[in-house]
Amino acid sequence: MTQEPSSTKGSRSILKQAVRYIIPLAITVLLVWYMFTKIDFAELWNTIRHGVDYKWILLAMAISVFSHVFRALRWRLQLRAMDITPPLMALCCSIFGTYALNLVFPRLGEVWRCTYIAQRQHTPVTGVIGSMVADRLADTLTVLLLLLLTLVVANSQIMAFLNKYPVGQDMVTTISSPLFWVAIAASAGAVWLSLRIWRDTRPVVRLRKMTAELWNGFASVTRMKGRGAFLAYTLCIWGCYFFQLYAAFYAFDCTRTLCSEPGTMAGLLPCLVAFVLSSIGMAIPSNGGLGPWNMAVVFGLMLYAVPEAPATSMSIVVWSAQTIMLIILGIYTAAYISTERRDTAPAKRG
Repeated sequence: MTQEPSSTKGSRSILKQAVRYIIPLAITVLLVWYMFTKIDFAELWNTIRHGVDYKWILLAMAISVFSHVFRALRWRLQLRAMDITPPLMALCCSIFGTYALNLVFPRLGEVWRCTYIAQRQHTPVTGVIGSMVADRLADTLTVLLLLLLTLVVANSQIMAFLNKYPVGQDMVTTISSPLFWVAIAASAGAVWLSLRIWRDTRPVVRLRKMTAELWNGFASVTRMKGRGAFLAYTLCIWGCYFFQLYAAFYAFDCTRTLCSEPGTMAGLLPCLVAFVLSSIGMAIPSNGGLGPWNMAVVFGLMLYAVPEAPATSMSIVVWSAQTIMLIILGIYTAAYISTERRDTAPAKRG
């Protein structure tokens, strides 16, 4: 068996890294460019200077910090079920660092936090990654439940979207088609059969071992103590996400009026629509959600007759404030890790 030249491996690695980071950057640039074609910069600057009640923005920023702390508390439950017991501050900083790093390198933050905790606690990284997968699965299920709730309470606004944009109707038609699910089942069956046929080959053996370790971390949720606390922390995390956006509603004229209009439940309903759409938008790879998050919020507000220009300005200001908070938390994380390593480093002999 001939070995693959190191130059070829290096080229593939460079290409893989380029695709991983260039595509999200391209998406970010494209969507930001589109947003900027829809706003008047003079109006945006005027909004920043005179049209924002910044005490509500500061409240939203503070709430966001609590969401990260609750996420660290929830992750601690999973890790404890695997006999991994890092201090809470280390877990908080791992979450702070995750979101700060994702501003520059999308999706790399999740890998970093698992690597950091695994190295700190001298434990296999795959098990920690498995717990992170369970963490993200809980978030995905939460978003799906919120989406179902939104489809019920904001059905008229969603139908207005589907009627206005045929692509929405096409998506619903595709998902509801039996052929779509047959294709999904056939693809899953083909993958399973391939793994059975080549189960003794080195790549498949390694994949099975890694999958077993990932499953151990993933299944920790089902067997750990404190499953009720896990659910409570999940509610706290997503409650913080929702109320940080709701607090920002009161900072702008264009959204503050929604909180006093009849039929909006004091602004909670339009906030829920914008929140769920923005949560789905975060699944699109981009730098810190810039672009997809903003456009999702803008679209949600436009469903409630908020003009596109002020809605875009609002989304940019809110995103910028949250980004500033993440940068501050990222700096704090870097200082914490640096201090921790210095304190635990072995003393030099004289």
